Amino acid sequence: MSSFVDTNVLVRHLTGDPPKMAARATSYLATERELLLTDLVVAETVYVLESFYEAPRAQIAQAIRSLVVFDSIVCVDPPLLLRAVEVYETDRIDFAEAYLVACAESTGVGRAVSFDRSIDRVGTVQRTSHRRSE
Repeated sequence: MSSFVDTNVLVRHLTGDPPKMAARATSYLATERELLLTDLVVAETVYVLESFYEAPRAQIAQAIRSLVVFDSIVCVDPPLLLRAVEVYETDRIDFAEAYLVACAESTGVGRAVSFDRSIDRVGTVQRTSHRRSE
């Protein structure tokens, strides 16, 4: 039977903190046949690892990549998440903006409305922060 996996299970597995819960989380991930991983849970996992654990960006990126390809984990669009992780790590922008860039690229829209200028560093998406009057 499928189940959705929550951020707290992933964080325990990835950090080993606290040890007893981490062992339970890792065991659960290893024994379940199909765990559904939502993009929102990925974003929250990145946030918790950054803010509470102060993990380095490269370590967070590797952790998320390992989850996306984990045998029992099923994502809606693994290439989209992996591209978001790549942008997050390489271009050093927040995960939400990296995900937005990955979505704009994968859908062919190629544009994003945002006040966040960090998106410009990626160079694959045109950012606009306002609608020009006609």
